[in-house]
Amino acid sequence: MDAHGMSARIVVVGAGQAGHQTATFLRERGHSGPITLIGDEGLLPYERPPLSKAFLKGTADESQLWLRPETFYTRNAVERVTGSAVALDRAARTVRLADGSVHPYDHLVLATGARARALPVPGAGLRGVHTLRSLADARTLKAELAGAAHVVVAGAGFVGLEFAAAAQELGHRVTVVEALGRPLARVASAATAEYFARLHERHGNRLLFGQGISAFHAEDGGRVAAVELTDGRRLPADLVLAGVGAVPCTELAEAAGLEVAGGIVVDSLLLTSDPRISAVGDCALFPHPRAATPLRIESVQNAVDHARLVADRLTGTARTYDDLPWFWSTQFSATLQIAGLGHGHDAELVLGEPDSGRFSVLLFRDDRLVSVESVDRPADHMAARRLLADGIPLVRWEAAAADFSLKGHLRAHTGRRVPAPA
Repeated sequence: MDAHGMSARIVVVGAGQAGHQTATFLRERGHSGPITLIGDEGLLPYERPPLSKAFLKGTADESQLWLRPETFYTRNAVERVTGSAVALDRAARTVRLADGSVHPYDHLVLATGARARALPVPGAGLRGVHTLRSLADARTLKAELAGAAHVVVAGAGFVGLEFAAAAQELGHRVTVVEALGRPLARVASAATAEYFARLHERHGNRLLFGQGISAFHAEDGGRVAAVELTDGRRLPADLVLAGVGAVPCTELAEAAGLEVAGGIVVDSLLLTSDPRISAVGDCALFPHPRAATPLRIESVQNAVDHARLVADRLTGTARTYDDLPWFWSTQFSATLQIAGLGHGHDAELVLGEPDSGRFSVLLFRDDRLVSVESVDRPADHMAARRLLADGIPLVRWEAAAADFSLKGHLRAHTGRRVPAPA
């Protein structure tokens, strides 16, 4: 527990999912001291996953994005401050904002998140070339999509493919350009990647692999008109989304002398090199028992579970972080759910038939199950999360049996029914 106990003054820098949840969990656990939540957008904390899907398509409006209404923060005495944090004074334990205001803390939680990575090529600043990270980005994209004839997406990761699916469903011609040889190359197995490549192609999206973007070219008015590929081809484009990853926002921590290495370095308690400062969510580089090297994960699960652990520690219950990572993505009518970490796997086993649109891919490393990717098989996903979280063993030869199911394997080892999918 922090030296000041339940009455400590806690400042949270960053009002995204991780920052909001930190403040929320602190109050739920009985923290009675002042809590200040600093965000630079001037908005209520909101969900980001719908920005590339439901919000763009118009099936969710802005009022449905807010994590909690304004009254929640008032009722729970969480002071919301709008401003950009520009400096930490670790000796004085204060945070200074760009407007000159200073906020003292007993414990500081950095939830500064990440920003979209820009493509470092000529023309990247042209009108019509966008990234998608914030509600402001989504508003602009939604408005400009209405008049776009040729849409190009750079990057076939989750954000790029979700945006490409939404744009196609809105009636646009979409080309996805990916430098690697398949979609979702950094986050999913070859079998899952192949399924989503076919899914997009069946819906009319064009996917170009093994191609980077070397430049954007403008029309007379200064708006993007074409995308030049690394092989010299030019694609017509009046709207481009650069979905090429994100960069953690570590400048504040680095300037304050905290350890930074591709993320704000924290220990298994999510404490930085200063014991008065924690870091959570997208900005944090943390150790995990399922990974050989420290991780930085961008997901709702990671943000929420980081926040919960820090709130537990600050209210008297310390534990090391070992929560199971899980992820999801919805593209067209297909939902992909991933449990565990498949990096470095050396074998894949498919349950079900990918052609049916309902299947799971089991990933093994050294004959040990490390991850399960499920497409429209939510019961498999729930069983996989339980198996992996509880450390229930599963080797490849067992999973290869004709009558094998993840639910049956879980029941055989625990006697428990698989919970209904959320």
